[in-house]
Amino acid sequence: MSDDVKWPADIDPQSGFRLPLLKREELDEVGQRRYDRAANGGNIAGLQGPTGIMLYSPKTSEAQSSISRYLRNEAGFTPRIREIALLITSRCMDQQFEWVAHEPEGVKAGVPQDVIDVIKHDRPTDGLDEADRVVIELGRAVWRDHKVSPELFAQAKKIFGPNQLVDLVLMMGTHASTAALLTTFDMQLHKGRKPLMPIG
Repeated sequence: MSDDVKWPADIDPQSGFRLPLLKREELDEVGQRRYDRAANGGNIAGLQGPTGIMLYSPKTSEAQSSISRYLRNEAGFTPRIREIALLITSRCMDQQFEWVAHEPEGVKAGVPQDVIDVIKHDRPTDGLDEADRVVIELGRAVWRDHKVSPELFAQAKKIFGPNQLVDLVLMMGTHASTAALLTTFDMQLHKGRKPLMPIG
C-alpha cells in the first residue's frame, strides 16, 4: 500500500482496522501491560496490528501471547521451520497483513527465496528440503483440504516426533486465529507498505 491509497470508509484512521484503537487509560492492568509491550517494540506490528485488536480482550490476549511465545521460541523449532509454518498458514488464509509481516522475518530466519516463492505462488513442493516440504504440505492439507493423509501424517511424525508435531499444528492454529481476527476487522497494511502476496 502506498501513502496515497485510501483505506475503506469503515477503517479507523488511527488503528488501521474497524474499531478505534483503545487508549492506555481505558485498559485494565493486563491490557496496559500488553499496550506497553506493543508500544515499545515488543512485536512486529506494534499497536497497529493484532495486538491493537486484542486489546479489546486483554485477558485472552495475555494468554494467547504466552502460548504463542512458547510455541514459536521454546518448543524446539528452528527459526526456519517456524517461519515456514507461519507463512504457509498466512498463505492459506490469504492474510496479506500477516504475510507482509512474516516474509521479511522468513528471510531473516534463513528461509530460501525459492521456498518462500513455492508458498507465495502455490507451486509444487518437489525438490525442496524434506522438512520444508512436509510443513508446507501439512499446512495446505489442514487449511485447504481439511484432511491429512496417513502418508503425510507419517512423514510429519517421522521428522518432528509426536510431541513436536502437536506443537507444530498448535503454532499454525494460533497463527490462523490471528488471521481470522485480522480478516474480520479488515486490518490494513501500515502506510507505505505494499502487498507482497498475490490474492485472487
